[in-house]
Amino acid sequence: MKEIVLITGASGTVAKVLEKKIEKEYSVRFLTRKKEHENEFEWNLKNKTIDEKAFENISHIIHLAGANISEKRWTDERKKEIISSRVDSAKLILETLKKKNIKLKSFISASAVGIYGAKTSEKIYSEDDEKGNDFLSEVVSLWEKAADEFHEKNVAERVVKIRTAIVLSENEGALKKMAMPIKLGIGSPLGTGKQYMPWIHINDLSSVYEFALKNEKLSGAYNASAPQHTDNENITKEIAEVLKKPLFMPNVPGFVMKLIFGELAVALLEGSRTSSEKIQKAGFEFEFPNLKKALENLLLKKN
Repeated sequence: MKEIVLITGASGTVAKVLEKKIEKEYSVRFLTRKKEHENEFEWNLKNKTIDEKAFENISHIIHLAGANISEKRWTDERKKEIISSRVDSAKLILETLKKKNIKLKSFISASAVGIYGAKTSEKIYSEDDEKGNDFLSEVVSLWEKAADEFHEKNVAERVVKIRTAIVLSENEGALKKMAMPIKLGIGSPLGTGKQYMPWIHINDLSSVYEFALKNEKLSGAYNASAPQHTDNENITKEIAEVLKKPLFMPNVPGFVMKLIFGELAVALLEGSRTSSEKIQKAGFEFEFPNLKKALENLLLKKN
């Protein structure tokens, strides 16, 4: 009998890639806003409703749900949505599990390297470092506290928090946004271009979740960030090189970014390096530790 894994954030790329990795060994279910397949169950965060059938006989939950950080300007309303989609969704799951008296083997939650704050320095951040003091670090801190409650309230035997770097994927996200202007001949670094960009290939990220699911000794926070460090200028040049496109536009000035994106610009103009040593010491091996190889795999797939 296969153990049952319930995944939130069904529409995201990570959930789809992860399902393919684990479906042979686990029975996979999804929580989604609109049911389309037999293994999907509906929930509505606004109305605080959830199909309790999703929880029957489950052993693990992988909580990936969360509004896109960089999709819209950070208005007060958007900030509330970003926090609620992560924290209130976890609370709704927790209360449902308590009500049904279900104890999980593991609760594995998405998190983000943004917990260290948006700042560019020579420091390389590890899981033991303190959180930053900006909006993103506050979001991630609340997110992780909501995850920790599953263990504190004796609802999960262990909690794992995957602090995710910028996810490189061919279908959506940062890479698609960065590659498009380069393909059109108008790509350029942002601000000084010296801000670090911790990154991870989509396949490696889904493998980190699989690794966390299968390794019962894992608990606590882990940086999901490739071991090779890069900055915005370098990744822009690497994308152009892989696509065989010239880069001749000047850097986009920081003040222009702030005019376009408001407070969100800080997350684009500042960035820190993060260490992957902890997850590697636990036994995880990256398929794509090298940026150039990762970009070639993603950008040249259809060529």
